[in-house]
Amino acid sequence: MGMRDMLGLKTKVVGVVAKGANTYALSYEAGNAVPTNRAETFAEGVAVREPNPEAVALINAGADHIVEVTDAQIQDAMRLIFRATHNIAEGAGAVALAAVMAETAQLDGQRVGAVLSGGNIDAAKYAAILSGQMDAGRSSR
Repeated sequence: MGMRDMLGLKTKVVGVVAKGANTYALSYEAGNAVPTNRAETFAEGVAVREPNPEAVALINAGADHIVEVTDAQIQDAMRLIFRATHNIAEGAGAVALAAVMAETAQLDGQRVGAVLSGGNIDAAKYAAILSGQMDAGRSSR
């Protein structure tokens, strides 16, 4: 039982994965760990092929749903974070905002929080993303 449940809160917890690395979304739908052959995303912190069964059980017990976002959506979120807050977010650090941006219509009128985590990104790659010159480039794992 998580803290939300212990406090009796109705807060929805939403997971986010990159479309090209969606093993946790597949696992959520299946109800058990579903590995994939590839993880294709520039967001290295979410480039997972082999889900942790214990994590899957926790996610399935507490998440409302999982949002899949594209690399382009992640990069849009990274740019917005920089423009709006002057903070640096790596790809994996920006996925929560990318999900909020993807579900804007469904979230209208609701109070929403998104965790910004991780600013570990190569300066040249970040500059290319900020300038819009990086094509949602992918790395394969």
